[in-house]
Amino acid sequence: MLQLLIGIALFFGMHSVSIVAEPMRDRFVARSEQGWKAFYALVSLVGIVLIVRGYADLRQTPTLLYVPPVWLRHVASVLLLPVFVLFLAPYFPGKIKTATKHPQLAAVKLWALAHLLANGTLADVLLFGSFLVWAAADRVSMKRRVARPIAGAPESKANDIILVVIGLLIYAAFVFWLHEILMGRRPF
Repeated sequence: MLQLLIGIALFFGMHSVSIVAEPMRDRFVARSEQGWKAFYALVSLVGIVLIVRGYADLRQTPTLLYVPPVWLRHVASVLLLPVFVLFLAPYFPGKIKTATKHPQLAAVKLWALAHLLANGTLADVLLFGSFLVWAAADRVSMKRRVARPIAGAPESKANDIILVVIGLLIYAAFVFWLHEILMGRRPF
């Protein structure tokens, strides 16, 4: 469990610098943007590795906190439908991006909530609960921060169609193939 907690602290610590210490982040970027990005990526990657290892270890001896009813898996599946569409929306600017304001944060919140509804072990609550709390905190903090530009395709009406098609294809790939390969569990 310690690995998972350290990984969560490292990953979300880096991802929370803009929430709690944006001036410090800006000073580092002013000195060396590439250096900041490399440091950010390295710490985040170490966090992800520890999260994955810690989550896998904790799943070996699961501590059950609650037993979700089977029908919540279906609710989770429906909640997950727009996740990849929303996650990719900043890179394909169109009406979806405009309507959701912060689509990646919405995607993370939906993804985390869906997994909390379908899974009730300590490992799941720590992992997905952390993502949900962080995404909510980041969304609140976005009200006082200026969003940094994200490089992507030029704005177009076609982007929404492209986004929905790509997002649903990725969703299908995860549901029918990748989730089992990567996570060892079939969603259905």
